[in-house]
Amino acid sequence: PLHSSISRALRSIESCSLMSTQPDTTQPSSDAHSLIERLNWRYATKKMDPSRKVPADKVERIVEAARLAPTSSGLQPFELFVVTDPEVRARIRPIAWNQGQIVDCSHLLVFAAWDNYTAERINAMFDYTNEVRGFKNEGWENYRQQLLNSYPQRSAEVNFEHAARQAYIGLAAALVAAAYEGVDSTPMEGFDPKALDEILGLGERHLRSVAVLPLGYRVAEQDWLVDLPKVRRPRERFVTEV
Repeated sequence: PLHSSISRALRSIESCSLMSTQPDTTQPSSDAHSLIERLNWRYATKKMDPSRKVPADKVERIVEAARLAPTSSGLQPFELFVVTDPEVRARIRPIAWNQGQIVDCSHLLVFAAWDNYTAERINAMFDYTNEVRGFKNEGWENYRQQLLNSYPQRSAEVNFEHAARQAYIGLAAALVAAAYEGVDSTPMEGFDPKALDEILGLGERHLRSVAVLPLGYRVAEQDWLVDLPKVRRPRERFVTEV
């Protein structure tokens, strides 16, 4: 499952396309460098326009990118909440350092990881895989037993931390997809997870919040960060080739 998910992601990246330095973010692009151009265009938006809504088809593609993200053993141990209810978002804002994007964004994505790996959850994903593929594989079933003999025996906190790392892969996929769609976003960990879990009723579903991602459109004239250069270490200080 991990290999096939990566293959799908690579095929998507390979099909990406070239844009100018100032891309037309209202239309899908069609040249080979468009993805990198969009990633250079994106930044952690500080001021979003509450009057502008992200079209449903763009939101759906961003959500689908998160759903298609690869995860360890293909278990997909996280869920995504799309929060649009103004009253719910107003309750979230005070427990998220009063960040305005929580209420000004068009859609608020909440990434919630499994609070633990259980035999029931592992079996459910393996059974679903067999159902979708239409057959059982001996090697796959042996691998199921390996996970059943190891994951549930670990502590709940170790398992949550592992599941949370998978959620971050989904967050990264959503960030990239949002940039490609010309949609602004702001990844956030600055919130009280226990309070957010209570607001969304995550504990009842054996989930714990990990990160949130407001989606919307920038108000450039009110955003101090929009015109500042993107700062990343140069390739020679970032990549080591062995």
